[in-house]
Amino acid sequence: MADEDPAVRTVATHCPYCALQCGTRLTDRNGAVAVRPSAFPVNAGGLCQKGWTAPALLGTRDRLRTPLVRGPGGALAPADWDTALDTVATRLRAIRAAHGADAAAIFGGGGLTNEKAYLLGKFARLALGTSQIDYNGRFCMSSAAAAGLAAFGTDRGLPFPVTDLAAADVVLLAGANPAETMPPLMRHLERPALVVIDPRRTATARRAALHLQPAPGTDLALALGLLHLAVTEGHCDEDHIGRRTTGFDAARRRAMAWWPERVERVTGVPAADQRAAIRLLGGARSAYVLTGRGAEQHSKGADTVAAFINLALALGLPGSAAGGYGCLTGQGNGQGGREHGQKADQLPGYRLITDPAARRHVAGVWGVPPDALPGPGRGAYELLDALGRPEGPRALLVFGSNPVVSAPHAGHVTARLSALDLLVVADFVPSETARLADVVLPTTQWAEEEGTMTSLEGRVLRRRRLRPPPRGARSDLHVLHELAVRLGEPGHRYPTEPRRVFDELRRASRGGPADYSGITYERLEAGEALYWPCPDEADQGRPGRPHPGTPRLFLDRFAHPDGRARFAEVEHRESAETPGGAYPLYATTGRVLAHYQSGAQTRRVPELHEAAPEAFAEMHPDTAARAGLGEGALARVSSPRGSMLARVRLVGSMRTDTVFLPFHFPGAGRANLITGTALDPRSGMPEFKVSSVRVEPVQDGVAGDAP
Repeated sequence: MADEDPAVRTVATHCPYCALQCGTRLTDRNGAVAVRPSAFPVNAGGLCQKGWTAPALLGTRDRLRTPLVRGPGGALAPADWDTALDTVATRLRAIRAAHGADAAAIFGGGGLTNEKAYLLGKFARLALGTSQIDYNGRFCMSSAAAAGLAAFGTDRGLPFPVTDLAAADVVLLAGANPAETMPPLMRHLERPALVVIDPRRTATARRAALHLQPAPGTDLALALGLLHLAVTEGHCDEDHIGRRTTGFDAARRRAMAWWPERVERVTGVPAADQRAAIRLLGGARSAYVLTGRGAEQHSKGADTVAAFINLALALGLPGSAAGGYGCLTGQGNGQGGREHGQKADQLPGYRLITDPAARRHVAGVWGVPPDALPGPGRGAYELLDALGRPEGPRALLVFGSNPVVSAPHAGHVTARLSALDLLVVADFVPSETARLADVVLPTTQWAEEEGTMTSLEGRVLRRRRLRPPPRGARSDLHVLHELAVRLGEPGHRYPTEPRRVFDELRRASRGGPADYSGITYERLEAGEALYWPCPDEADQGRPGRPHPGTPRLFLDRFAHPDGRARFAEVEHRESAETPGGAYPLYATTGRVLAHYQSGAQTRRVPELHEAAPEAFAEMHPDTAARAGLGEGALARVSSPRGSMLARVRLVGSMRTDTVFLPFHFPGAGRANLITGTALDPRSGMPEFKVSSVRVEPVQDGVAGDAP
């Protein structure tokens, strides 16, 4: 909605960062953009530091405003759009002719709108004909998604509204630090007693009634131990288990081997604290179990999440009015981004690409025969690892991601990107990945575009445009349309208007687990709170009565054919790498309050840069002293894969065997230079949270800092 003064425009929209998608109102007064929070339910009039400073990103000095093409001399130089797009299309055709359709690949992002994610998947499978598409959400949500699908038959980060948490008595947070990663969520966690599981005493842990501090990589053993205590201390909801679940006996047998003293030996969490945690949960009238990246980013992440789901099911929480299980999705559209086709094994509507019925339905919407659709491709890390190899892709198009900083074993991934015949990056700032590219395409950003996002609670939201983009920047939808046409596709197949793309997405998702067919721009504009699944009224047999959406899943039945949830039979195993010898310490990575993801956006905001200007390593004073390090010293942190530089921060609450590294920084400060390549066999999640390292002083060098 616009104000009367033509020089002033105000729109209601949402923050460009995390999956809370806090409600905001943006005002543009003669080019100066201001933000204020709205009374949207998840933030209730609050914003975090990143949200308050988001308008600064619109005016960043190094904003990309013209395409760049790498010339014969090796330098990127400005080019017009036709030249840049013709260059990309010509080289893609040559690569595909020489090496086949799978020689071209796409790497997407969990921050793209639903419309972009949908059209990106369609472009990959039709215009390129490739199976090689995945996205950075594989590094974020994949373990929880795999475990949720197995347990409940569908995957929605929170199968209930965020606001339900405020009425809980107890909330268990396993590997989540929302006080820093999504601060407005803490408004809903003021009443509940918090049980926080984290190797660090984070800002969230400091507000907890009980903090369990396990060794990195041992969360699965702790979850098994908590289920053991739920059984032996009589806290299981036998009626709920009998009526609404299957597989409990096998899960219980596994847990019986994890008595409290054994769990204490493996995890370091005192048996008394384990008992205190289960008594809090078991004695609550309403309780929730929530997982985050700390529990999920492991080579056993899916099993770890499954073990926490087992605990929640045993307590009778999921599917009841007494609480539930949920995953705290990280990226702004981490939920919608994985539902509509940019994941290697999925088609729109959260359909499996191997399902013949799903293929027929989506192919029908797209106007092609089902056998025209390729099969599943490589997951994110396998895709990046295959780049430039004889059997792997020779060209990669990157949208909304910065794998040079965010991918595990980042030095190796950078080398693979450099080995490509063609690297194309679409972005609005010159990220570290864009600087490697052969062609850089300048795109619009959040306040310059229309579209929809899906929050961590499965609610579909409108992103509204405040002002036009700078001259020279174009939308990702425009880029995909122009490339598709140059590759021989009919232009009408790739709309550039977000509303038209969304209407097609609705049809493609119809009848799928993530059914958006009953959601329209008109209903969203009218202010309806629409959570998927929201089928079209014609599919309900209730003409004239639009479906209201589904804010709370599983109240009557779970999404499996028999309506029951599944316990998982899981067992603890060690991480792929454990400390010892030349690498005696654990390193674990994570986020800090001032920055988001790879930092490509937040490192360009002066206030955020000032708050966290360079890479740092948190460690216990005794750990630092043994390495000859003091507060503020420059340290080299080394693993079997590489080294990074970081400024030492002494933290008395750290475990003496653990170093914490934020992953937002570039250059020599990239935490992912030391992370490994072990993958979860079920989800493809890399083991970001456990690396074996040593720390030592450095006399000369610079920790990674902001531009």
